[in-house]
Amino acid sequence: MNRKARTHVSQNEPLLFELSSPGKVGYQLPELDVPAVDAEAALGAANVRAGIEGFPEVSEVEAIRHFTRLSTWNYAIDLGMYPLGSCTMKYNPRVNEQVARIDGLSWLHPYQPQQLAQGALEIMARLEAALAEITGMDAVTLQPAAGAHGEMTGILLVRALLESRGAARKKILIPDSAHGTNPATAAIAGYQVSNIRSNAQGMIDVESLARTVDEDVAALMITNPNTLGVFERNVRPIAEILHAKGALLYMDGANMNALAGIMRPGDNGVDVMHLNLHKTFSTPHGGGGPGSGPVAVKAEMEPFLPAPRLARIGGQWRLDNNRPRSVGRLRAFYGNFGVMVRALAYIMAHGGEGLRRATMDAVLNATYIRKGIEAWYDMPLDAPSMHECVFSDSRQAARGVRTGDIAKRLIDYGFHPYTVSFPLIVHGAMMIEPTETESKRELDLFIEAMISIAKEVEDDPELVLKAPHNTRTSRVDEVAAARKPVLRWKP
Repeated sequence: MNRKARTHVSQNEPLLFELSSPGKVGYQLPELDVPAVDAEAALGAANVRAGIEGFPEVSEVEAIRHFTRLSTWNYAIDLGMYPLGSCTMKYNPRVNEQVARIDGLSWLHPYQPQQLAQGALEIMARLEAALAEITGMDAVTLQPAAGAHGEMTGILLVRALLESRGAARKKILIPDSAHGTNPATAAIAGYQVSNIRSNAQGMIDVESLARTVDEDVAALMITNPNTLGVFERNVRPIAEILHAKGALLYMDGANMNALAGIMRPGDNGVDVMHLNLHKTFSTPHGGGGPGSGPVAVKAEMEPFLPAPRLARIGGQWRLDNNRPRSVGRLRAFYGNFGVMVRALAYIMAHGGEGLRRATMDAVLNATYIRKGIEAWYDMPLDAPSMHECVFSDSRQAARGVRTGDIAKRLIDYGFHPYTVSFPLIVHGAMMIEPTETESKRELDLFIEAMISIAKEVEDDPELVLKAPHNTRTSRVDEVAAARKPVLRWKP
């Protein structure tokens, strides 16, 4: 192993029950200076909890050290980088958390009268305006609770607008380089899914698209940059093809981290898009919630946005439910407010130029990693990388080592694995996204680790095939875990 590469520092920690010694306690108090009272006699036996059989008896310092050591077993963004492509797991500035914890914001009740919540409504209004400016769109809803929820909202808006024109149409076109949730979104909205293959540069073939779009096509769902980390530079001609046939262009804005301050989708023909606040605007990565997936639209689609809508009525901000053409309410209240506070804090702390620099840093970092390891791993596409780069394991596969094996070995070097086997259109994909928050030193450590693993594959592939070596559990049967999951614990 490269001596410069980081390795795990991980102590073997027994169970708390194994640390237990009879008579030990986790507190120290002076002797009673009043007569002792029998609790059962004073309160009644029914009101006194019985002792817990087998409960561990440890000192305070043993308890503290036990749980602190356990916490070091978890990988976290405060520990190191997450090179997960298409996931954008970046560091969240602590100032965002401090702002979200201001008493007047953190203790605000969802049912508080609107006239007493003008500050909160102003925050939401400012965030909507900021996101509209960044995306080049005309209106924004903050109601969707996550990116996939925003996707569904966007396609429901497509359906509503087309129905107002006379027909919802039948099909949604989805490139093979789009995010995996896009087909599910289209199907839930009642559309047939038609796939479009990428060209040799990993982009949509404009001429092929022109032949595919007909009167049955409702929209194209484009991810830009796409899951190959490639910018769809023909987005404006693509929009013109769709609009000429009465179809719409939906953009999955999950990768806006590579565009903010550089390119505004609304200026390039996009009709509707969603954003993932955790990906671009540094809010907590939900993991099931809370999250936020705002949807931005052009003016023609604004009447159909989910109710209620923020509106200035009688000199005050109000949540307006008088929306006769709306697709309806998508969730309780108006979204996850704490996430919105963090996103606005991030935007205001950076300003326009700061957001642009963050975008440039994200692209620079991904390009730096690409240049650092491309001599050791196969690059399936010759197109420039944006915020992420995708390699193939084809060179290592010739020696029996696949992308999953390399990812397992990377754990021994102290890094969270990259995204394995995605996107599916690259066989043996290794998808890497460093984000803008990582320093050159951290990137160099990662590059050294990847090069060291590539050398190990050439010199001793068994070392990689049996990795990880420094974790408590090595290889688990992932196929059995997926096919026969244990969903109920039995003592």
